[in-house]
Amino acid sequence: VNRGRRPAISMMTTQKTLLWRFLVLLVFAVRECRSVCVDATSDTEAVLGKRIKLTCISCMKREEIAALTKVYWYYRPDRDAVRQEIYLYDGAPQEQEGPWKGRLAWNGSKDLQDVSISITNVTLNDTGLYECVVHRQFSFNSYTPSFEKTIEIELVVREQASEDPTALYSEIMMYVLLVFLTLWLLVEMIYCYRKISKSDEQAQDSA
Repeated sequence: VNRGRRPAISMMTTQKTLLWRFLVLLVFAVRECRSVCVDATSDTEAVLGKRIKLTCISCMKREEIAALTKVYWYYRPDRDAVRQEIYLYDGAPQEQEGPWKGRLAWNGSKDLQDVSISITNVTLNDTGLYECVVHRQFSFNSYTPSFEKTIEIELVVREQASEDPTALYSEIMMYVLLVFLTLWLLVEMIYCYRKISKSDEQAQDSA
């Protein structure tokens, strides 16, 4: 009896080992996914009185390297105008004096790869060109290289949200699909009804 149980016990042990290894690999995979940084473009259209996020992503290739990061946000009504500093992140978010004071909020991540900000209660005067300047200074013993990246966001403020063609297309496709499913269901019901009627007629004839 003991010889018969050994293969089953061995198989269970192997399955548990494989399951444990799979769980370990899954944990590592989740950790790796969390650390992935993906560049994303910002929304460029805002609605009057609403909230808009100005997305600014600056990925670091080596997250384990210590870096001193400063983020400057600038605004200019057009490209020919002189830019104005409206927000600064230097160890902590710092609002600047001006029409944006009290309406800007830090919307970045702890690792400072996402250094976005949000504008609340958007006004028509917020239309213009925004610049996100990310300055990083790395530390390699006595060597301290620096890196700078600039992202431009041309924002347009509208009184009402413009129609999204993608949403309209999705809505049309949804109605087309509903009509198709309704017709298909109707055909199936007619087919089943005729099949049942034919079976009843054959049963009556045989009787």
